[in-house]
Amino acid sequence: MPRKTMRGYVVGDEMQKTVMVEVMRTRRHPLYKKVLRTTKKFMAHDEEEGCREGDFVEIEECRPLSRRKRWRVTKVLRSADA
Repeated sequence: MPRKTMRGYVVGDEMQKTVMVEVMRTRRHPLYKKVLRTTKKFMAHDEEEGCREGDFVEIEECRPLSRRKRWRVTKVLRSADA
């Protein structure tokens, strides 16, 4: 079974080898049909410590690495500098 992947922005990089990634998704309200934007934060493992706040990254599901970390950064799609 393929692993789940998501894309989001790094909103926190204060921890060692860990970044906080905020993933935004859109969904339609079941009754009113209005498009809603929902955000969720995930803790992701960053082995090289190459991610900075504001980077757009792709994360993938992995085995549990700590109590709250179940995701790993696979690549930086867009750097905050550029």
